[in-house]
Amino acid sequence: MKKRMLLLSMCLMLAVIPGCGKSGKQQEESVKAGQSDAKEQKSEDTKGSEERASSEEIPANQNLLTGVLDLTEGAIGKRPVAVMVNNVDPAMPQYGVGKADIIFEIPVEGDATRFMALYGDYTAVPKICAIRSCRAYFPALSEGFDAFYVNWGSDDTIGEYIASLNLDQIDGISDGSGLFGRDQARLSAGYDLEHTGYFDGTQFASVVQSRGLRTDIEEDKKDAAFSFYGLNEQVKPDGEDCQKVDINFGAARATLTYDEAKKVYVKDLNGKPQIDGNTGEQLAFTNVFVLETSITVRDEIGHKEVDWDGASDSVGYYISNGGVQKIHWSKEEKNEQSRLKFYDQNGKEIKINRGKSYIAVNYADQATFQ
Repeated sequence: MKKRMLLLSMCLMLAVIPGCGKSGKQQEESVKAGQSDAKEQKSEDTKGSEERASSEEIPANQNLLTGVLDLTEGAIGKRPVAVMVNNVDPAMPQYGVGKADIIFEIPVEGDATRFMALYGDYTAVPKICAIRSCRAYFPALSEGFDAFYVNWGSDDTIGEYIASLNLDQIDGISDGSGLFGRDQARLSAGYDLEHTGYFDGTQFASVVQSRGLRTDIEEDKKDAAFSFYGLNEQVKPDGEDCQKVDINFGAARATLTYDEAKKVYVKDLNGKPQIDGNTGEQLAFTNVFVLETSITVRDEIGHKEVDWDGASDSVGYYISNGGVQKIHWSKEEKNEQSRLKFYDQNGKEIKINRGKSYIAVNYADQATFQ
């Protein structure tokens, strides 16, 4: 009788211990079921987030480049501005770039890089230095935002192509409006002439209006430039943790390090903090994109040929909120006016967090994520 009672007690104990009495196969199936439930829950959470974002009423002063509600009244429904900026060590520190909503960094001759800084509010563009010349792939990208295009000089071999784009281009070489000049303090400090050109964005709106240039944004660009999460959402990309991104362009290296307290990635150039000379603040971005593409040298000067439109299988990475997600990216083939789009591995367009974005377009396999 005592033996029977002892056996009965042992069976009852086994019954209440999770996993006890199950075979290895049964335990494995339980783990898989748990993982499946977790994935389904994440999918449901994502779906719920998307439904909330799609039903959310977005105020008219949404900056179309960032999704942030910071447009002045005079900029609602108006075009952004793209400005070419020098990005080599002898030109540092730049100024005015800290206010940019999107910054593209792409190699030029010798694998140095150049910035194209985009400002969503054409009435609030700052004074920017040092302004630099045009390369064909920059306006090919700026056209997708229906932006005014600002530069000082150009690669002489691309004149016909630039003319074909019918840009609203403001070039310091030929512009007589007083928007461009030389920074005398820089000249006195010994900067080379090519690192002293400025663009007075504070006067830009009045000049554009006096010239009768189109300020209303095209109908197909009136919505946000990217698919953003909801106004009060901040989402970590679906992938690995990422506290630091290191991008080797060749003659320049960009490093972006996550500031968890501010939820932004701060930028270094060639191992030194990249700051805005007006504010003394380090450049910082909510979103970081690394877009891999084909880049070749097309002439003896070293001018680049850059595949700026990507494809459905073009590799990229989206970094935000301490995480990195492998993506694909593209514009419509050889259509400058088309939007730049980002997709997950299943071909579905991804959502991104609201805030400033840094976009590196570079050679393949030249970025590391930690």
